[in-house]
Amino acid sequence: MNPARDADELAHSLLPDDADVLASHAHDESRLTERATPGVVLAPPDTAAVADCLRVAGRRGWSVVPRGAGSGLSGAANGPEGAVVLSTHRMASILSIDPDERLAVVQPGVVTGDLRAAAAEHGLFYPPDPGSVAFSTIGGNVATDAGGLCCVKYGVTGDFVLGLEVVLADGRVLRTGRRTAKGVAGYDLTSLFVGSEGTLGVITEITLRLLPAPRAPLTMVATFGSLVAAGRAVTAVTTSGVDVSAVEIMDRTTLTAVDDLTRMGFDGDVAAMLLVQSDGPDAGDALATVASICATADALDVAVGDDPEEGARLMEARRLALPALERQGDWLLDDVCVPRGRVVDLLAHVEEVAADVGLTIGVFGHAGDGNMHPTIVFDEADPASRAAATRAFESITARALDLGGTITGEHGVGRLKRDWLQRELGETSMDVHRALRAALDPAGMLNPGNLFDGPDRRPEAGPGSRG
Repeated sequence: MNPARDADELAHSLLPDDADVLASHAHDESRLTERATPGVVLAPPDTAAVADCLRVAGRRGWSVVPRGAGSGLSGAANGPEGAVVLSTHRMASILSIDPDERLAVVQPGVVTGDLRAAAAEHGLFYPPDPGSVAFSTIGGNVATDAGGLCCVKYGVTGDFVLGLEVVLADGRVLRTGRRTAKGVAGYDLTSLFVGSEGTLGVITEITLRLLPAPRAPLTMVATFGSLVAAGRAVTAVTTSGVDVSAVEIMDRTTLTAVDDLTRMGFDGDVAAMLLVQSDGPDAGDALATVASICATADALDVAVGDDPEEGARLMEARRLALPALERQGDWLLDDVCVPRGRVVDLLAHVEEVAADVGLTIGVFGHAGDGNMHPTIVFDEADPASRAAATRAFESITARALDLGGTITGEHGVGRLKRDWLQRELGETSMDVHRALRAALDPAGMLNPGNLFDGPDRRPEAGPGSRG
């Protein structure tokens, strides 16, 4: 193989062969996942360049790891030693927004918050709002089928994806979906790629459904003396049928960490806080109903605000939950989702696990749809602490399955939960997964080791190697 020739072939996409560049593209934000230094980082500027990259990779026998902003929490952007990382950060244009059809067409590197802001300028609304909305990208959101704070009303990313442009492993360009309000011709290939975590192709263009902009939401805050009491309130709210757009929870550990970061003056004696929003036409009445439900569930204090800006500040504090807990030590974040009626059971189990392993576990998440993020704080340099964190993580994940839930609500499987996937899906489903992957990428070139074990194509020398 001729590294110089390889570099010439991919000159349009090749980033500097620099140790800092390689190190910064070696992994995402996950913990306790395997990671290795890539051989080279490619940043193609357009679809044609992506196709070139994959064709060359196929000929040379390289593994290719697609990467968005690197903000993922499951290890899906971590590749084997010497792999090619293909970053989509240069494809970051909002190609069009059609107010009449309520559509947006974007490249994968567009930051989610930027699309939401651009849609708002047209009186439109792009609902998905992951906690990383200010820096995660649409391509990564699609690849993991990301959720967010308003999923309880609006759903997840996949609910707004109408069509995709995808470069397949052999360099062919596939277009899926449609731009019409209805369309059922052929298999739903769009949904196949949503949530595929870079194992079936590289997404280069996304057509998204937009909604009319809702009114600015009103916010209710309720505090509770125990996490389980807050969980009972969540169950009552979500089964009441009241129109809410977000139901978020933070426990005492998380609230204390957020207050240390923001100095917002949260009461340190509170065991849990619920943040509930409604953006419907009768938001005031909806939140009055929620307030009554919380009072019945033994809330310590309930307050309904009429200032949208104050509500926005409270929701921003919720988005700071993970950054705040990061300051407490090393962390391992879980992402499990259970039926809404079993949230109380999950929260009770988390408290038991924390006491059993002797570690701090901060709990926050999208309580309205049962998607919780228990975050284990530990010392990664201490083998005993690391082992305790792993036990806690596995116990919480197992309990979610036992409660009829899932191992991941929005972060994806990646490498972090790869070994759990078969336990949730079963052997027949795994066979179908492997068959689909083999049909689109028979050599296992794309993101080997992600989602489930597959061929690990480690080249003798990648394009950036000196071997």
